[in-house]
Amino acid sequence: MFLVSDIKQTRVYQEAKQEGRQEGKQDEATNLLFRQLSKRFGKLSSNYIETISNLTIEQLEDLGEALLDFVDITDLEQWLKAHTNQ
Repeated sequence: MFLVSDIKQTRVYQEAKQEGRQEGKQDEATNLLFRQLSKRFGKLSSNYIETISNLTIEQLEDLGEALLDFVDITDLEQWLKAHTNQ
């Protein structure tokens, strides 16, 4: 019979745990960007929300840095066009 401590040592458990951490990190980054963008530009359109929700963690981090230089919502639109398939 397996004990919980035995299961926690398996490769499958460790990979699932790591994947959960990555998803959590991505969710946190996405939520932070939504708050920052909304504060700066007001309510975001559903198109922006959908596009940003599909960004990788690396793209989210890049967008977070680029946001510091954005003057208006067109800067966000141009960034998304340049960094996604939009």
